[in-house]
Amino acid sequence: MDVSDSVSISSGIADRYATAIFELANEDKKLAELETGTDLLEAALADSADFRDLISSPVYSREEQAGAIKAVAAKLGLMPAFANALELMAQKRRLFVLPQLVSSLRARIADAKGEVTADVVSAKPLSDAQLKELTTVLGESAKKTVKVKATVDESLIGGLVVKMGSKMIDTSIRSKLDALQNTMKEVG
Repeated sequence: MDVSDSVSISSGIADRYATAIFELANEDKKLAELETGTDLLEAALADSADFRDLISSPVYSREEQAGAIKAVAAKLGLMPAFANALELMAQKRRLFVLPQLVSSLRARIADAKGEVTADVVSAKPLSDAQLKELTTVLGESAKKTVKVKATVDESLIGGLVVKMGSKMIDTSIRSKLDALQNTMKEVG
């Protein structure tokens, strides 16, 4: 099994749990509470190396993982359906998919709200005016409310890489130079 198979399996597992959690929250009209819980879980994963170790290390038993995730869920104040699903994931040794679960929940919540996230990578930080203009242009293109998640990659030299849903637009100078270099190799 190669890495792409592993990622695909993890995504499939995460999607099944995300679907169940989302549908329960949607039925109970608690999407805002689910969104808050998803934000808190994502922050906990980002902020705590111990938490990341807990979900991925085979050293911890199912019981230890279940007890720890129950405590984390209580501390974060996660809604019962979300907390119960996390505990079930621990009992089934599925906590390693939490990052994918967060992404999957985010996508479902955004879709329900008529939003889409655009991941934008630029060579230098974008100004507030540039971000506002980019958000407007992308929103008109997608016909949805766009949330821009901007990051910086100085190796781009200039230009942007925009990923929105399954679409990717790469106007970076790095990609243009790479294309030019490939053309030169074909000629020479």
